[in-house]
Amino acid sequence: MDFTKQNKGTASVWAGETDRFYKGATTSPIVNSVAFAYHDLDEWYDVATGKTEGHIYSRNTNPTVHVLEEKIRILESAEAATSFATGMGAISNTLFALLGPGKRVVSIKDTYGGTSRLFLDFLPSYQINVTLCETGNHEAMEAEIAKGCDLVYLETPTNPTLKVVDIKRLAAAAHEVGAVVVVDNTFATPINQNPLKLGADLVIHSATKFLGGHSDAMGGLLCGKKELVEKVFRFREINGASLQADPAYLIARGMKTLELRIERQNASALKIARFLKAHPKVSDVFYPGLETHPGHAIAREQMAGFGGVMSFSLHGNYEDVKTFLTKLQFVHLAASLGSVSTLAGPPRTTSHVELTEAQRAQLGIPESLIRYSVGIENVEDLISDLSQALAALETVLETDRTV
Repeated sequence: MDFTKQNKGTASVWAGETDRFYKGATTSPIVNSVAFAYHDLDEWYDVATGKTEGHIYSRNTNPTVHVLEEKIRILESAEAATSFATGMGAISNTLFALLGPGKRVVSIKDTYGGTSRLFLDFLPSYQINVTLCETGNHEAMEAEIAKGCDLVYLETPTNPTLKVVDIKRLAAAAHEVGAVVVVDNTFATPINQNPLKLGADLVIHSATKFLGGHSDAMGGLLCGKKELVEKVFRFREINGASLQADPAYLIARGMKTLELRIERQNASALKIARFLKAHPKVSDVFYPGLETHPGHAIAREQMAGFGGVMSFSLHGNYEDVKTFLTKLQFVHLAASLGSVSTLAGPPRTTSHVELTEAQRAQLGIPESLIRYSVGIENVEDLISDLSQALAALETVLETDRTV
């Protein structure tokens, strides 16, 4: 079926699931078999060597996992896709498969904490040169790219500061020097942004987040140019960071409601961001949907929606953050995002827990920052909850001032 003629909501439901399943099942089955048997050795060999489609061993490929890979491939308009046990599995396998001693990667300072750790600690230990540029300073990044590099790694919007970079502009600069462009599209999702259409070569998703959408399964996905995806796949099948059938099923099931959830979260997040922006206890709000956001113009150009995650800072310190968060009622204080339920927490316990306070400060992440991932709850209830928590914080502060 040609899904280029269908919208993304339809593709989210049907992609990878147009074939007739076992016994006429209308839902993709969970195939937990480790190995797949063949009566004919020649057929087995043809499948093992890639001459014929099929499965040999689930560390390499699996029917249930293939359904999920097809969904993301079609939603991102990619040539090929592969999967991993976690989002960090997708990121680390991609970087190590495409880079080696003496190679150079150019990226931004504002990436997810695990990614930052790879750039700051792991890649340099393998003699891979890393240059991190100020996020949003496109001229500086173009200058570094022009010096020569092998890979340009982007994340937009960034986690947790919601900064935005121009994918089309930086991809053009990267291709001038023959570099591969990799974009982490986790925050945006393929509903809001398609980096391959903007010039990227590869797109990464932590499928644990918005794609699965229910905080009950972990996985990572990579899609893009076939030659590059296959190179990473060959590394992953030996490295062993394979996605199993059970979480693949849960993520693929979650993706069937992806468009509905993202549309709801886009609308709710924008309304909440505007509420917080006007509140006297909030010093700043970081959300690309706000007209005051430095990257708003770029976001409007390359995104269909602004996403369900924002961050904001309180007038105060980390102690005020702790007080405020414990007053919230409709939120899980948990280190994830993209769920049907609202999740919140500071970077020191969520996105950048792996880094020290000094490293977070170096990356421009204040200790007063709160990441807030909007769920699908009624937006008025969420705003009311935020309002009462901010009022409770003010009461605590007033009590402390009079003691």
